[in-house]
Amino acid sequence: MIKDCLLHLAAKKIGTFSLGPGYRAVIWVQGCPFHCKGCISPEWIRPGGIETDIEEIARLIIEEPQIDGLTISGGEPMMQASPLYHLIKLLRESRTNLNVICFTGFRYQDLIKTPPSPMVINFLDEIDVLIDGPYIASKNDNNGLRGSSNQKIYYLSDKLIDFDFNLNPRKIEIDLYDGEAFIVGIPPKHFNPAWDQAMMSILRS
Repeated sequence: MIKDCLLHLAAKKIGTFSLGPGYRAVIWVQGCPFHCKGCISPEWIRPGGIETDIEEIARLIIEEPQIDGLTISGGEPMMQASPLYHLIKLLRESRTNLNVICFTGFRYQDLIKTPPSPMVINFLDEIDVLIDGPYIASKNDNNGLRGSSNQKIYYLSDKLIDFDFNLNPRKIEIDLYDGEAFIVGIPPKHFNPAWDQAMMSILRS
């Protein structure tokens, strides 16, 4: 049993072309200290989620041979830095070239100066690209994989240095599961009103 092996998970997607280059696994953690206006996943702010063993998550990712990257979002990943660090170390035992992208509402400099949870620095050492800062709806410029223009992209390694996270077009995937629609990716600006209108049209037809 790995120390700090339990992760409070909101959702997962093993296999997507959204949220980064290539074919990726995505995990969203539960719980966030920020309450950004216009948050795309407000139901993941409160603590809780599904307690999931990182060995189980690692197994699901490793069993999908085409996966070449992991994206971590939330919720707020830095509040669960220790299990996420151990998850990445476990994955890289068999997937040495796996790249990791992480979103956080914290500023990178603040994470270095005053880590909000244990092993944040260790976790940062395993991340290849960090997208930092809170989401500000008025600064959503519809560009790239950051939600708003105040957020910064940090290339913490050279694994994804050739991918432009600022200007690459946004892509989303919509999964239908148990009667609900689940959106994977950074939605284009004004997506929500358009989505609501489309759903209303379907319901009326």
